Amino acid sequence: MALRIGIILGSTRPGRRGDRLARWVLDAARRHGGAEFELVDLADHALGNLDEPGNPTLAQYTHDHTRVWSEVIRSFDGFVFVVPEYNHSFPGALKNAIDYIYQEWNDKAAGIISYGGWAAGVRAAEALRLVLAEVQVATVRSQPAVNTHSGFETDEYVPSAGIESLVNTMLDQLLSWTSALLTVRTRRAAAAD
Repeated sequence: MALRIGIILGSTRPGRRGDRLARWVLDAARRHGGAEFELVDLADHALGNLDEPGNPTLAQYTHDHTRVWSEVIRSFDGFVFVVPEYNHSFPGALKNAIDYIYQEWNDKAAGIISYGGWAAGVRAAEALRLVLAEVQVATVRSQPAVNTHSGFETDEYVPSAGIESLVNTMLDQLLSWTSALLTVRTRRAAAAD
């Protein structure tokens, strides 16, 4: 069975540039191969502000939108987060989406591709790493960063030289860690039976 990697677009902002970058990342990941890749756009999931009354670690969800989100995230073995930097951090919509659930994230790996102005979103990526660690997602070292001052002039993202190579390095690390953590999850499930 092939590994499944969700490419999560971490912005829901109208007029965002991330949709172009995320589509390009999806295409680059499919060219790279080694897993099934699927784009997950937070704008397609009407989560609203966290509205579950219980602790997400118990997975006792009361709302259909949470159950759907739970199944989406549970279906993946690993993730690539495409995340912009807003005011030195990542968007609240992404933090909210992470906070809705807990167990579904556990023992999976993630790569982060940041984007933004002159800092290319690296502060958002570093802030995201802290949150992902708390939900037991292991982030890989390689972290492509995209400056939005070029490549976004049309409806399609046009990568600068070397970006695809950086993404491929991140994907190599991600697939390795994802495979290792699949073993961890399989053993945990077997022990629970």
